[in-house]
Amino acid sequence: MTELTDPELPGADFCRLHIARTIAETHDARSIEFDVPPELAERFRYRPGQFLTLRVPSDRTGSVGRCYSLSSAPHEGGPLKVTVKRVREGYGSNWLCDNAHPGMAIDVLPPGGVFTPKSLRASLLLFAGGSGITPVMSILKSVLAQDSGKVTLIYANRDERSVIFADELNALCAEQPDRLTVLHWLETVQGLPSVAQLAALAEPWSDREVFICGPGAFMDAAAAAMTGLGVHRKRVHVEKFISLSRNPFEVEDTTEEVEPASAGGPVSLAVDLDGEQHTFAWPRQRKLLDFLLEKGLDAPYSCREGNCSACACRIVSGEVKMLNNEVLEPVDLDEGIVLACQSIPVTDDISVTYE
Repeated sequence: MTELTDPELPGADFCRLHIARTIAETHDARSIEFDVPPELAERFRYRPGQFLTLRVPSDRTGSVGRCYSLSSAPHEGGPLKVTVKRVREGYGSNWLCDNAHPGMAIDVLPPGGVFTPKSLRASLLLFAGGSGITPVMSILKSVLAQDSGKVTLIYANRDERSVIFADELNALCAEQPDRLTVLHWLETVQGLPSVAQLAALAEPWSDREVFICGPGAFMDAAAAAMTGLGVHRKRVHVEKFISLSRNPFEVEDTTEEVEPASAGGPVSLAVDLDGEQHTFAWPRQRKLLDFLLEKGLDAPYSCREGNCSACACRIVSGEVKMLNNEVLEPVDLDEGIVLACQSIPVTDDISVTYE
């Protein structure tokens, strides 16, 4: 078994956390809880629906980076918890399920992602397939912790023993029957859900904001079902994870110059990050994330390739061009959300905020 025994690498943006507890959720899924020391509490503050990027040891490459959604909820005030389900030929998930144990040290990047509701007081319609329940569970618990919104969850799994958080969901339904409705779909009993079947299930709650997470085919079907019900795309949020092709925990110079979006000198950049305001002259040929890191700002990131949403920020004014985007939905782009690792300036004055 390989463990992280080397000292924390200098210059990396991650922290080393220790596992407090592991929980067998099903025969092929395990939750991992991390203790966060008080001095790192602010850095690991998160919103329901966000994810952590973990450094998983590897005998072949030294380590690999893998993203796992948080299944804990911020209001619970306890350890950070991610839930990992085994995937066939999935190195990271299988290693963690087999080897993670209390006391083990794991390198972790701060929380990232935009799969999170604007308001926890609103009523939501949630779709989850398999391990896609992980961020959905965090959102569900966070809404129920408030005193207003209602939640309907449509939850698809292969069979009954594959239902992650089954006992917890049953307990929540018993505690708040007027606010939580859970509709289970089992492939071994009902077959794979079709677009029409998902639409029929969802129709009574189609006036709500919608969040979808799960296998690709399931997410496509759920999104198509909402389109068929006439739900505007701005109210449908889909979580996407694409395997990281580079290791975000390797200390290397990933900055690069790109062709400028237009001729001319640097642009005026205003940045709101962690409650502090900064102003810079931003060279037109520099990616936003590379430039902010170069200036010493603790801007969040993970893959630096446009394949995750850890570096997402919002353009308040001005315009940027993204060189690559594999995860943001049109609704995100409409709201001014961009990937800092892929953004270069277009206009002469740009204001950015990290929310």
